[in-house]
Amino acid sequence: MSIKNTKSKKKHPILKRLLLSGGALALLGCLCVLGLNLWVTISTSGQILRLSEEDPLDDNEKNHDCIVILGAGLRGNEPSPMLRDRLDKGISCYQNGLAPKILMSGDHGRDGYNEVQVMKQYAVNAGVPSQDIFMDHAGFSTYDSMVRAHDIFGLKNPVIVTQEYHIYRALFIGSRVGLDCTGIPTDFYKYGGQPYRTFREYIARCKDVGTVLLGTEPVTRGEPISITGNGDVTNEQ
Repeated sequence: MSIKNTKSKKKHPILKRLLLSGGALALLGCLCVLGLNLWVTISTSGQILRLSEEDPLDDNEKNHDCIVILGAGLRGNEPSPMLRDRLDKGISCYQNGLAPKILMSGDHGRDGYNEVQVMKQYAVNAGVPSQDIFMDHAGFSTYDSMVRAHDIFGLKNPVIVTQEYHIYRALFIGSRVGLDCTGIPTDFYKYGGQPYRTFREYIARCKDVGTVLLGTEPVTRGEPISITGNGDVTNEQ
């Protein structure tokens, strides 16, 4: 047997072990992602309230302190289709007496992009009194929005309005930062690009499980703002 063939045979067991180790790590990673996603969805599924426009609300469903509408981006100076659906559902919940106040939580992190102002103006145009609408200008992420809803605005039992694929993570975070929250999904139709968003959400759930467990600080804190007051105090922040 030649020296060359002997060396080649010695390499194969090493390569095989590397492939097996890589496969085992990949499988473990997939199981971790799946397990964390199941934890997030199963632990919060009982907090979701599914309402049609015709459903009457009983008194137990009207004991919320605020409706939180999470940002979903702008198209120019208009709400994106997903954000518009969140706004329409949140406004409907307010008009039906689900809660006396609305908190718009979104991105106002740079000049020329004021997501929450567009959200508030949309609601005002729909007939919601300006003083009943608060704006969280530092809702840069779902985690930041939930932490600030509790710590800055003093919410206790809000309604969270967003699409169903996203609602589980919002409820998971909210429940673990001190909120007794209920979720209302806003899936009025199928959105383009949803498979990609769903994939990103699987990863985001895993990330935010770690964020919650570590007790990470939001990007911005600030002074407390009472949700029982006049929402116009948040107009100029």
